[in-house]
Amino acid sequence: MPERRTVKRAREDARQGKAPSTQAGEFVREEIHHVREGKHGARSPEQAIAIGLSKARRAGVKLPKPRRARKAAAGKSRRSSARAKPRRKASAKRSRAVSKALKREGRSAASHRALAKKARSTARARGPARRSAAAKKAARTKGPAKRSAAAKKAARTRAARS
Repeated sequence: MPERRTVKRAREDARQGKAPSTQAGEFVREEIHHVREGKHGARSPEQAIAIGLSKARRAGVKLPKPRRARKAAAGKSRRSSARAKPRRKASAKRSRAVSKALKREGRSAASHRALAKKARSTARARGPARRSAAAKKAARTKGPAKRSAAAKKAARTRAARS
């Protein structure tokens, strides 16, 4: 179950008209915190992110289906997928097994280093044009105070490197 705080923050994002991925980010953030504080582990940053996205979907965030499910749905006709039964809740035995398996996993998947590596590889996969567009949008939507702080930080970094 996601924490009440997380759901509240995600709903606030929805009210402000933010993208579903931004709303889902709150759940992913919570999951990363859970791994860091030792509630459970994760095999990789991708797994921690996937758990967060799954929680977001269950909480009603309008995210697209996972890629694997989309491929499976593409094979079925629209009518048969409409008739499909709703997904049953996992049995207590399966739920316990999943929880125990996650507890056995390591905690380094949520380290700053692992997450930064994942972010970089994802950005590389997107290509230079989309990376540039994202950077420009970030600069536009940051606001004057944060833009100033970012410029100061960049200047400090440049000074430290030279």
